[in-house]
Amino acid sequence: MDLQLTGKKALVTGSTAGIGLAIAEKLLQEGAEVTITGRTDKKIQEVITQLTKTIAGAKVSGVAVDFAKKEEVDRLLQQVPDVDILVNNIGIFEPKNFADIPDEDWFNFFEVNVMSGVRLSRHYFPKMLKMDWGRILFISSESAIHIPEEMIHYGMTKTAQLAISRGLAELTKGTRVTVNSVLPGPTLSEGVGGFIQNMALQQNKTKDEVQQDFFKLARPTSLIRRFAQTEEIANIVTFLASPLASVTNGAAIRADGGLVKTIV
Repeated sequence: MDLQLTGKKALVTGSTAGIGLAIAEKLLQEGAEVTITGRTDKKIQEVITQLTKTIAGAKVSGVAVDFAKKEEVDRLLQQVPDVDILVNNIGIFEPKNFADIPDEDWFNFFEVNVMSGVRLSRHYFPKMLKMDWGRILFISSESAIHIPEEMIHYGMTKTAQLAISRGLAELTKGTRVTVNSVLPGPTLSEGVGGFIQNMALQQNKTKDEVQQDFFKLARPTSLIRRFAQTEEIANIVTFLASPLASVTNGAAIRADGGLVKTIV
């Protein structure tokens, strides 16, 4: 299937690993020109080298950004003033007991997970409306609905993304601009892989045993009973970023393996 993305300019935040990298790779495979972001120039160059080797004709560039710092986001916007597709993927998470989460953590999670998307959307959204075409996608989480008791501060930011996404979609009436959210379930990203490895060491178990325990105890409603692969999430995001998804707007698309039991 041709997703008609050749020549479209995309910015994918938090895209040197995990879901973000998988999204960038899929967009490149479909002919889009992609800007990736990461914390360091070194890591960005490594990923660019990797992508250009594996994808013939890939047009990819990168900008180092710390999304906790507004001035660095402003610098990114100066370097990448226009895009057709914005994927707000950057996010941080950390399991922590509610009583142990200080104010600083709450503010930092909100700054990175929520305000990054607000600042970028505030810049690109009016331009998309003027062009009468554009795609904004927030990579939220099933945690937006199924708030995890072990990281309530993370769940709060994912719910906020849904509100922003739907609100922006309301402003697109009568245009060819769409704003949607994608809600991945537990996904085997780099960060999750490290989390599983640490848990295996702490509990003196294999990684497979930790994964089995996770879905038995922490996410028992999962229907697929496994972690999603990053490319499985990227497939959905890439379609939603394309002209073929023209009637999907203001939606929260669940890619959670059936974990959330509600129908709507």
